Amino acid sequence: MTETIHPQLRIVPTRFLNPETTEILLDKICAIDGIRRLVLNGPNLPATVPYGPARGEINDNTHRRIIKVCGEDYLLHVQVGAILLELEDASVIPLVKAACDEVFADKFPYGITEGTYMRSNMTTTDYAKYGIVDDKRILGMSDPKSKQRPIILQGTK
Repeated sequence: MTETIHPQLRIVPTRFLNPETTEILLDKICAIDGIRRLVLNGPNLPATVPYGPARGEINDNTHRRIIKVCGEDYLLHVQVGAILLELEDASVIPLVKAACDEVFADKFPYGITEGTYMRSNMTTTDYAKYGIVDDKRILGMSDPKSKQRPIILQGTK
């Protein structure tokens, strides 16, 4: 994997986030200038039961619901366990830490690590799903099994 010129952060709470907490945190992160890309990682919350005796029936999970982020509604279809961020430059890191401290302070501990967590060059999967792309922000963000494109949030830029 090639080195990226943009710093990347991984926010890992000690437990899975509820949709309410995810919504609050994403609103605070969305308000920060300098966020290039954001990925929510966690186990999938399917709309229907994928296997077993109840296969095909509606999966009643209260964590799979619509959340409002940056004034827009999005269906949260993962139980958030980690948040990956790519930043414009390192000056944004203290702002992200302050937002996390504000949200997680009274609830539970979390960790923030800096490293390389997202690909910054085109992969075979990206090419197979999207072809040649002009918007470099979606590179390395494709899920080979997903039938939908990544959600693009329009931030403050």
